[in-house]
Amino acid sequence: MAADSSLLLALVEEFVSGLQDSKAKDAAKGLKDGQFTILQLVEALGLSLTSSQPHTRARGVQLLSEVLQEKYEDLTQREVEVLLAFYENRLKDHYVVTPPVLRGLQVLTKCNKLPPGSAVSMLRSLFQDVHVQSLMLAERACVYNMLINLMETREAELKGLGADFVFGFVQSMDGERDPRNLLLAFQIAKNITVRGYDLGKFTEELFEVTSCYFPIDFNPPANDPHGITKEELIRALRAVLTGTPQFAEFLLPLLIEKLDSDVQSAKLDSLQTLTAGVQQYEHKDLAEFLEGLWASLRREVFQTSSEKIESAALAALIALTSCLSRSVLNSDSEDSLSSFLDLVLKDCRHHLCEPDLKLVWPSAKLLQASCSASNRASHIVAAAVMPSLIEQYNNRTQCSHRRTLLEVSQRFLQSVKTGQSSESEESVFSAYRDSLCSMVFSALAESNSSLQITAASVLTSLAQQTGLLSDSDVEVAVDHLTRLLLTDEDERVSVSVVECAGALAELQPAAFVTRMIPKLKEEMFTVQDNRDVSELHSHHAVRQRCLSALAAVSIQPSIIQESTPVILEVLSSAHTGSVGFSVDEVVLACRSLQKIAEQVRDTEETGQCFHDVIIPRLLSLALQAALQGERSSGHHSLLVEEVFLSALVPVISTSCSRLQPMLAEKTASRAVSLFLDGDVSFLPDNSFPSNIKLLKDQRGESWSQSQLVCLLMGCVCSLPRSVDVPQMEQLLTQLEEMSCTCSHRLSYASAAKCFAGLINKRPHGESLDSLIQRTMKRVCRELDCTSSPVRTQAFTLLIWVAKALLLRYHPLFTALTDKLFSLLDDADLGPMAADGFSLLMSDSPDVLNRSCHADVRIMYRQRFFSENSAKLVQGFNAAPQEKKPNYLKALSNIVNKLPKQVQVTELPALLSLLLEALTCPDQGVQLSTLSCLEPVLVNPPTVLIQQLEALVNRLTALVCSPVMTVRIASIRCIHAVSSFPVHEVLPFRARVLRALAPPLDDKKRLVRREAVQARAEWFLVGSPGGR
Repeated sequence: MAADSSLLLALVEEFVSGLQDSKAKDAAKGLKDGQFTILQLVEALGLSLTSSQPHTRARGVQLLSEVLQEKYEDLTQREVEVLLAFYENRLKDHYVVTPPVLRGLQVLTKCNKLPPGSAVSMLRSLFQDVHVQSLMLAERACVYNMLINLMETREAELKGLGADFVFGFVQSMDGERDPRNLLLAFQIAKNITVRGYDLGKFTEELFEVTSCYFPIDFNPPANDPHGITKEELIRALRAVLTGTPQFAEFLLPLLIEKLDSDVQSAKLDSLQTLTAGVQQYEHKDLAEFLEGLWASLRREVFQTSSEKIESAALAALIALTSCLSRSVLNSDSEDSLSSFLDLVLKDCRHHLCEPDLKLVWPSAKLLQASCSASNRASHIVAAAVMPSLIEQYNNRTQCSHRRTLLEVSQRFLQSVKTGQSSESEESVFSAYRDSLCSMVFSALAESNSSLQITAASVLTSLAQQTGLLSDSDVEVAVDHLTRLLLTDEDERVSVSVVECAGALAELQPAAFVTRMIPKLKEEMFTVQDNRDVSELHSHHAVRQRCLSALAAVSIQPSIIQESTPVILEVLSSAHTGSVGFSVDEVVLACRSLQKIAEQVRDTEETGQCFHDVIIPRLLSLALQAALQGERSSGHHSLLVEEVFLSALVPVISTSCSRLQPMLAEKTASRAVSLFLDGDVSFLPDNSFPSNIKLLKDQRGESWSQSQLVCLLMGCVCSLPRSVDVPQMEQLLTQLEEMSCTCSHRLSYASAAKCFAGLINKRPHGESLDSLIQRTMKRVCRELDCTSSPVRTQAFTLLIWVAKALLLRYHPLFTALTDKLFSLLDDADLGPMAADGFSLLMSDSPDVLNRSCHADVRIMYRQRFFSENSAKLVQGFNAAPQEKKPNYLKALSNIVNKLPKQVQVTELPALLSLLLEALTCPDQGVQLSTLSCLEPVLVNPPTVLIQQLEALVNRLTALVCSPVMTVRIASIRCIHAVSSFPVHEVLPFRARVLRALAPPLDDKKRLVRREAVQARAEWFLVGSPGGR
């Protein structure tokens, strides 16, 4: 024990006299190890603590405080009492002793065994003996942290101090300037206001000591290590100022004063603080300031030059009105809400009678904000405003005035939509239902397109509120919409009508089933004989609008059951030729079906409709067309066209991807049995021959049948991975055979896609690996034989299987990649292989994407780039000159599909190749490379500046490219180079200006615009007043 005592004395001596700060850790370790107790440490510090030298005493206290920092959890209550008494006494010591004393007290405030009453004793000593603002920053932070700790653990004791605690804090904070400490002080002040501390007679003092920082104008220095932002300080101070209604009488006049400021940030902060504050207030807190607040808010909306400030003012008005709406009416008290809304109506209502003046919209916005605040406010405002708006609309004859009044009315409808308390509650506008409907229907009957568009939008808003459209009103509305679809040729009107019909059909489907769909069907199937070209074109436009409308209204199952047969009949008529539908109309019909499949709700009813009706009918029509195309040389069905099948695939894919599991399995079984076994039993209009073999012996003679494999792809490749596809081995074998032997491009490409889509979802295992290896053996055999007639087919299968494996990170993908790189040197397939890298890195729209439930891992593009970029560079360096363009094109295709952030970090290493790619004659490579370079030029790396000569030469050579997009991209890159360091780009100024002169006279306006902007920047390089 004597040894321990001598060790402790030695540690104390070395720390205090030797100024070795590391000995504090040694002392803390000895304390933890039980070599001595904290009281023994205090005894060992005796001579230091009683020294006549203040600095010696300070070092002694510092050692004690630093040891406590490591050991405070294990202190007993008796030890804490002794230490507290010691520290409180030392607060009266010399000022150099105060900092370590405060650090020790801060540590003790974290102790769990702080004795009862010690918080009060500590704070009394602190407030009495320490002038906080004379301390250094770190010591002031200690004081604030002490208060925060005590407020968390000894709140009852602090509240027992009453207003004395608030006064002590006010004195401690008064004059604080450091933003780090202000955050702490604001936290304490917020706790005081929010947690119900007694402010007593110091309410105004607390407000003054915090509000003097309002509004915050702090701007952090560049590279601030503390990371304190202006927004943090604003939020912290706002929480203080709005924390208690007791501040209302001081805060509201301050906000009114700051709203008169010319500083935009002060206005915005004041409005946001007002919005936050009134949410805590009652109407009596606001009563005497309502007129001043309204005057300020009105001014900010009427005279605003900033959308942010206008939005903040409207938000404040909503909060203010909402606060007044919460007041409880007594027989002997004034209705604060009515009084305030009288002010608003007095200043705004008369402007609504002047729809051609500029104040109509600011007034409308203010009234709408008040209207949206509460149900009671909306009734008061609507009763005062709506009769006037309706009367104005009926009395005005100019379409522009009527449109403005309709738009204002719609804003009121929208403003109360979110304010109603329940769906069953009667609308605020129920009393004006007939008048509003009359306004809308009369506007729809006008010939002015802008008025019709606005009326359609208002009709949507009416439908979205309960009880504003009766069944008869809906029928009239549907008739108007149908008439506009069939007669109005303005594209903007048709778009707005289709949108309105979609919104209305979701809420009121019955009228569309009985009134719109039959008329649209009748119009579409009207035979157009002996009409001139303009009439035929007009009828084509009508059919397009009808198909778009059928898709838009098909949301509810009852409508889908009526609309989809019409669209299917369009396809059937196009197949038979009974009605003269064009290819464009047939494609639009497919897109309409796709939109229906995308937007329909995933219910069993709609799933059954697609499974039992739509998908079988589509497959049946496509098969009929394929068989008819082979049997006759007369009528040519539109349904064998590639453009139709390409539009049909997304319909089937989208439909199958959203089927319920049981229906999905049935669909897979049907599709596979149709294509493998010729089972047509589930198809409607079943008059097909029994020997159909869609996947067998298809070598080009029966291309109209073989190309239907794309529909098989749409079915089986879009199903969830949990669905088992039957006869998988046989199906994959047939697909591989077709993709490697068929000579019809759509057929073999679709077979390869279908094969890849199934491979991607197949579970890991030896079966999958052996299948891939067998397929690749066959593919490589065909590719290695330069005389093989199916090399293109084999390459197509290679690239799609490679993509399927890349997406799921399959280990055999590397072998396919190496084969793909080797093909860049192939005389025939080299350019195709370079384009193949674009397919690998791009999202495929019809297969191998997430909407088709494919196995797609995150960041597969980055992984592919990191693993293969070095191979590409090595291949380029080793390739003969005539093959190098293939490598450049491959590199450009890879890099161009990477995320921009990755491009910026990875491109410097590939810069020499990219600059070489700019000299490649392939204009697609040029454009792709330029698009890669442009984001890098914004913050150029050193390696790019070092190659500035080569970069400028290549860019200036492309400004006269025959391709407009290349010219624009190169000029943009030259523009970006002007922001490089002046001493680097100044030598190129004259050369670049000469190169940019010809594009100033380019025949394309977009090129001329880019050239003017770039040349202006280059003129300023090195000029006085310029860069």
